[in-house]
Amino acid sequence: MATIGFIGLGNMGGPMAINLVKAGHTVKAFDLSAEAVAKVVSEGGVSAQSAKDAVTDADFVVSMLPAGKHVQGLFVTGDDPLFDHVKQDVLIIDSSTIDAATVHNVAAAAEARGIGFIDAPVSGGVGGAKAGTLAFMVGASEAQFAKAKPILDVMGKNIFHAGAHGAGQVAKACNNMLLAVLMTGTSEALNMGVKNGLDPAVLSEIMKQSSGNNWALQVYNPFPGVMENAPASNDYQGGFQVDLMFKDLGLAMEMSQQSASPTPMGSQARALFNLHKVNGNGGLDFSSVLKLYQDQ
Repeated sequence: MATIGFIGLGNMGGPMAINLVKAGHTVKAFDLSAEAVAKVVSEGGVSAQSAKDAVTDADFVVSMLPAGKHVQGLFVTGDDPLFDHVKQDVLIIDSSTIDAATVHNVAAAAEARGIGFIDAPVSGGVGGAKAGTLAFMVGASEAQFAKAKPILDVMGKNIFHAGAHGAGQVAKACNNMLLAVLMTGTSEALNMGVKNGLDPAVLSEIMKQSSGNNWALQVYNPFPGVMENAPASNDYQGGFQVDLMFKDLGLAMEMSQQSASPTPMGSQARALFNLHKVNGNGGLDFSSVLKLYQDQ
C-alpha cells in the first residue's frame, strides 16, 4: 500500500480520495474546504494541514484543481512550490482538466528535477467518481503509465494511455466537446418531441433503441422525471456544472485554433452553454441546457 497526497477534494476529487482510502492506501487529504477534508477523514483518510504537508513523504500525489494556473502555481511558480517538498521518486498524477501547454511546461520542469509528473484527466461524472468507474485519459511515458496504473485502477474502470505528456488533455477536450454537442442535440430533440405531444420517456426509449442512441439517453437523460438517478430528476443539482462545461469548451476552442481544426458544432455548443450560463444557470448540472430550449 502507498502513501498518497491528495489535493483538491471537490465533487470529483473527494470520492476519488475516498476510494483510495477504501483500497487500503494512506491518503493525506488537503483542500481549502475544511468540510471536504472532513468527509475524507470520516472514511479513514488523514487530514493534511497544508498542500505541503499532503505531499511530504508521499509516494504518489493526486491533484484535482480548477485550472492550469492553479496547477502551475502549486507545483512550480508559487511562493513555496510543491516541487521543493516532494520525494525524488514520487509520481504526481494531475487529474485536473487544463490546457496541454501547461502540462508540457509543468512536466518539463518536473523532469528537469527528476520528478515524475503526468496528466490524467477523467470522464464519468460524480457518479463515476463515487463508484470508482471513471475513465482516465493519461499523458505519460510508458514507465510512468505502468507505475500510475495500479493507483488509477482503484478510482477508474477504463484507463487509457493516450500518449506522451499533454495527450490526456487533448483526449479530454475532444471527449467533452463531443459530450456537449450530444447533450445539446439530445435536449433539442426531446424538447421538439414534447412540444409536439410526445411523452419524453417514450421518445427517449425510441431514440435509445434507434440510430439516435447516445450516452445522454443511456445514463444521463436531461428531461426531468425520465431517469430517476440523473441530475435532471433532482432539480439539476450535483453532477457536472454548466460553468465547468463552458470552461472545458473554452479549452477545446483554444486547441481548435492552435491546430487549425474546424469545430463548427463545438463552437455552437459553446455558444449555447454560454447563453445558458449568463442566464444564471452556471451552478446547475450541464444537462440543464434543456431549459434553454424550453424557455425559448
